[in-house]
Amino acid sequence: MVIKTYDAYTRLSTMEANRFANFLFEHQEGKKATKKAIRKAIQYSTKDIPGLGGYVFAMEEKDEILGLAVVNKTGMGDYIPENFLVFFVIHGEHRGGDIEKKLLDYTLQYCKGDVAIHITDENQYPNKKFFEEKGFNATHLEMRLNR
Repeated sequence: MVIKTYDAYTRLSTMEANRFANFLFEHQEGKKATKKAIRKAIQYSTKDIPGLGGYVFAMEEKDEILGLAVVNKTGMGDYIPENFLVFFVIHGEHRGGDIEKKLLDYTLQYCKGDVAIHITDENQYPNKKFFEEKGFNATHLEMRLNR
């Protein structure tokens, strides 16, 4: 089992980015993000579109994706976390074991500064308790006006 890191310096090929987007789309639970939104988060992380970048962490074993984490940098560390964990998805057959813990530990070790994640009632995997056990806590209620 190996964790690979992709960012602005370690680029993803188009084929690999599509493979990751397909994995995230197929294995996310609850309210699903569109493939377009997933690709955009990946492209932002690797600076294939303008922005501050971030990271894509891929845990694989023998060319099988076990889990993926996509982190976008916010550049706003003084008033919101510097890193936003946009996607954290583990293959359905590998949930509940060490893979989640190892991938999150690696992600948190690699990211400098605070890290935020949104967990909604429709998106209960990974669940709130898992993140609380890793030191995350609810700081506020977010409300949105979607237009």
